[in-house]
Amino acid sequence: MTRFLFILILLVSISVSAQQLKSPSEFLGYELGTQFTRHHEVVDYYEYLAASDPDRVKLTVYGKTNERRPLILAYVSSAENLANLETIRQEHLKNTEGTGNSSKAIVWLSYNVHGNESVSTEASMKTIYELLTNKSSYLENTVVLMDPCINPDGRDRYSNWYNQYKNTPYQVDPNSKEHHEGWWNGRSNHYMFDLNRDWAWLTQVESQQRLKMFNQWLPHVHVDFHEQGVNNPYYFAPAAEPYHEVITDFQRDFQVTLGRNHAKYFDANGWFYFTKEVFDLLYPSYGDTYPIYNGSIGMTYEQGGSGRAGLGVITAIGDTLTLKDRIAHHFTTGLSTVEVSSQNADKLNEEFRKFHQNKDFKYKSYVLKGDKDKLNALKSLLKKHDIEYGDLSSGSYRGHSYSTGNNGSISINKNGMVVSTNQSKGTLVKVLFEPNAKLSDSLTYDITAWSLPYAYGLEAIASTSAVSSQNAEETMVSPNINGQSYAYLTDWNSMEDARFLAELLNQGIRVRKADHPFTVQGKSFDRGTLIITKGDNENKEDFIQTLQSIAKKHQKDITPTSTGFVDAGKDFGSSSIKMITKPKIAVLSGGPTSTLRFGEIWHFFEQQLHYPLTVIDDDYANRVDLNDYNILVLPDGRYGDHFNEKELTKLKTWVRQGGKIISMGGSIDALDGEKGFGIKKKEIENGSNTNIPLPYEDGERERIKSAITGAIFKTKVDNSNPLAYGYGSDYFSLKLGSNTYEYLDNGNAVYLEQNTMPFSGFAGSEAQKKISESLVYGVEDFGRGQVIYMVDNPLFRGFWENGKLFFANALFMVD
Repeated sequence: MTRFLFILILLVSISVSAQQLKSPSEFLGYELGTQFTRHHEVVDYYEYLAASDPDRVKLTVYGKTNERRPLILAYVSSAENLANLETIRQEHLKNTEGTGNSSKAIVWLSYNVHGNESVSTEASMKTIYELLTNKSSYLENTVVLMDPCINPDGRDRYSNWYNQYKNTPYQVDPNSKEHHEGWWNGRSNHYMFDLNRDWAWLTQVESQQRLKMFNQWLPHVHVDFHEQGVNNPYYFAPAAEPYHEVITDFQRDFQVTLGRNHAKYFDANGWFYFTKEVFDLLYPSYGDTYPIYNGSIGMTYEQGGSGRAGLGVITAIGDTLTLKDRIAHHFTTGLSTVEVSSQNADKLNEEFRKFHQNKDFKYKSYVLKGDKDKLNALKSLLKKHDIEYGDLSSGSYRGHSYSTGNNGSISINKNGMVVSTNQSKGTLVKVLFEPNAKLSDSLTYDITAWSLPYAYGLEAIASTSAVSSQNAEETMVSPNINGQSYAYLTDWNSMEDARFLAELLNQGIRVRKADHPFTVQGKSFDRGTLIITKGDNENKEDFIQTLQSIAKKHQKDITPTSTGFVDAGKDFGSSSIKMITKPKIAVLSGGPTSTLRFGEIWHFFEQQLHYPLTVIDDDYANRVDLNDYNILVLPDGRYGDHFNEKELTKLKTWVRQGGKIISMGGSIDALDGEKGFGIKKKEIENGSNTNIPLPYEDGERERIKSAITGAIFKTKVDNSNPLAYGYGSDYFSLKLGSNTYEYLDNGNAVYLEQNTMPFSGFAGSEAQKKISESLVYGVEDFGRGQVIYMVDNPLFRGFWENGKLFFANALFMVD
């Protein structure tokens, strides 16, 4: 058989196979865009394609969601490419080492990271069908990876809600119920987390499982499909400023190349679009920036619609926006992306190889030291990103000091580590560790500071020299618990310590805490030390075995003592050595609370602390007997005067009788002023004395002077306050806004002094004046109970690791 005849037969075979494939509408039994397809039906269609055309479609299940829905990834390419898929992948990854000779373009299309931005999953089915039929030529030199739904739990929550409440036929009037989701909307995942802001922090199971696959491929091009407000036209690249300084000229230019190709198709159809506005490339945890910092051309595409749009809705200018319209737009940019990538496969490979060559960054190494639990938490994150690091057990190193903001040094005699930018992931290292990201524009879409040494509470310097790691043996702790001792002591410094305590309490072991430093049998212990006595647990038959098992699980160093008679400080029978009350916790949901802020608390308890909580919805909260609980958490949100006089009286009575409120962010507004609590909002006059009218277009620039867009501030800590046990004299807080409260009369655990320049990130000049001399975290004694105020959010997006112990202190240490 001649080669020509073989190719002809192959093409005919592919054509016949393509003709036999069912379109999404044919397979589903309804016209695509006339209903929202449930996740299991989407999976069914992809499985059908993989079974019907196995030479060109390969499907893998890469994980499951919290609600047990499958996470799937489809590989789509020519039969020849798919038969050599692993070879193509390996050759592509060699480019990160400068030795690859790949000629294939790798394109990854991610759909529906926000569940109620529901059109993109529908568009994915139309896109894969078109690639296998009319646009199969794109696949000759391109491997397309398609994740049809990053967030199945959120998407099914939305589609099920819409299918339940929509009119038949659907109602385009935007006032209709089908255009108004409730509080528990479909945007976020099971734990109310925004998965589009979790790429770098990897707090969620969807992100963790997806990144394993992403790191196996590191695509040339990655697109994250989104939706925005109903009245907005389509957005595609190039992105808005600020661009992070590490983004290469080629990454910038290729966004323009793609954008012009999209525009060609949109122009032909008379569709409206915009570029270079709103969506910037700075914050590292998005579906566009994270891939960019790994060498991809990362982009966000935004279709007007979201959860408000339903199957069709009247826009502000009187047009009707339908789901079919929205599908057509995402379908067009998706195909255009593959087309341009296929046309530029050689250039993409060449530039990808260049990206991963060693960069001449100012800082060559980041040297860190601190509590071993905090170091281990950071190491765990770095492993998930395939970032290399090394241990340091001794030495002195100079560089930019994170604690002072100036040049300084760090001395290590144990518990140290180094992370170098001289590695394949060097650009990502620079972005995640840099002391202060350079801003080309202060108007940005998200926070402007995130540096990991601050987030993990570690001492660090950024060195302009390469620092070599040392071999350090990792030893497993074997807790010294012999059953004969009077008591067992362990420190309180980290979230791992909090998890240890939580499990002890869950297993019925009674634990005391030290409110003052003490020395016993020649060894010193600090405030917050956990004291587990044999006498407190004499009625628990398996006390020693249980303690031994839990201590080993959490790798806790346990110090046994044969006496409660201390050398200095308070004896173990003193009233200062208090029993830790086992918390019974309620958290408010719905109503005035933010879904995202509620989700952070929910996830903290169930997936980080592993401690039970009761969720009480605002709809019936006034009928709940608070005496069944000793802690009530009020998440951040928009409360205003949410609690009426009767509800405030109920709360105050409960606290006076021994209850504890943890009030976070905006919930403090519901307690301040003349409402009977001691917290007071701080107001200052605007610093501008000019009466000269500003140009209209300067209004946004003027407003930004009063804003803080996620900046890191150095605060003072009173670590004699139980809310601050386990901390030093300073704490770097991530401040997300300029809401400000005065110092309490006493109980100020963490606060800002006069100097309020941010160490990292942007804060407007007026905002800096406003937050001067203000509260960050504090405790107000109220009768026999307490109110804990958390102005800044220690649980923000689950990644500010060093803040979490404050929340644990609020639960276990404050009494």
